[in-house]
Amino acid sequence: MKDVPVWEKYTLTIREAAEYFHIGEKKLRRIVDENINADFVVMNGNRAMIKRKIFEQYIDRATAV
Repeated sequence: MKDVPVWEKYTLTIREAAEYFHIGEKKLRRIVDENINADFVVMNGNRAMIKRKIFEQYIDRATAV
C-alpha cells in the first residue's frame, strides 16, 4: 500500500495535524472540543479528524492559537 504524504491528505489525525501545523496535540484537541461543529472537524466514529485545507484557512484567520 502506498503511503500518501501528509500535505496531500484530505483529513489528518490529531497527531498528523499536530506535526503538520506545529501545534501541540493537547492544544489541537482543545480546539476541536471547542469547535466540534466547525467545518474543519469530521468525526470518524469517536475519532476527530481535521480537514487539512479548511483548518489551514481557520489558522490563517486566527490571531492566536
